[in-house]
Amino acid sequence: MTDVLLVDRTDAVVTLTLNRPEAMNSFTVDLKEALRDTLAQLESDRSCRAIVLAGAGNAFCGGQDLREHAALLQSGATDLNTVQVHYNPIAQRLASMPKPVIAAVRGMAAGAGASLALLADFRIGGPKTSFLMAFANVGLAGDSGISWSLPRIVGHAKAVELLLLAQPVKADEANRIGMLTRLLDDDEQVLPVAQELAARLAAGPTVAYGAIKRELSIGDAGTLSDALAAEAQAQAICGATADHQAAVSAFLNKQKPTYQGR
Repeated sequence: MTDVLLVDRTDAVVTLTLNRPEAMNSFTVDLKEALRDTLAQLESDRSCRAIVLAGAGNAFCGGQDLREHAALLQSGATDLNTVQVHYNPIAQRLASMPKPVIAAVRGMAAGAGASLALLADFRIGGPKTSFLMAFANVGLAGDSGISWSLPRIVGHAKAVELLLLAQPVKADEANRIGMLTRLLDDDEQVLPVAQELAARLAAGPTVAYGAIKRELSIGDAGTLSDALAAEAQAQAICGATADHQAAVSAFLNKQKPTYQGR
């Protein structure tokens, strides 16, 4: 049986590839569990300093595998507990990952696939990249963090439009409204460019990157007092790191710092 999730390590970069290309890398229970558990392991893995999320073949991810879902419904299941058991933990891990996450969005990202891509810190796309908030097309509300991430990226009114009309957002439009960090001219370069960015970030001050992500998550929704408290806590942590000491020393000696992620 082919592994549904491929894990590749190159130095401090880990590439996770959803590996069901025959089904647009749609999520089965096996794939959801593999992604959830692998992200949990990487969160505390200090040798991993950046993560790339990609899809095999010509799609990023088609969302929930509706064949498997239909079989569950036919068996009499009505409680969509996969949201609590699988999608919520995956979304939480991606959003709070204390190291950079880059989504290599080649081809379609639909439903939960779009949700998870939008939780990445960076999204690299190509000419064939598209996003589809497909939930309403099958009579469902959004999940996997889409109600949190989408309005923060495109604004509330645009999020309503994309979720209710559920029409594809092609690459140029996705880039224009901020769903992509970078749009390339060649689909074949999406993964290499994402991995190149990940390698650059993996060589940086990982603790500071994680602290910045936490600051933004608090500052984006909290009060100024909340943000100031979070910043004070973050600076206390970062100020005690070897990376900060190395950066200050390098500055004084007119050298380029070498970061160790600690």
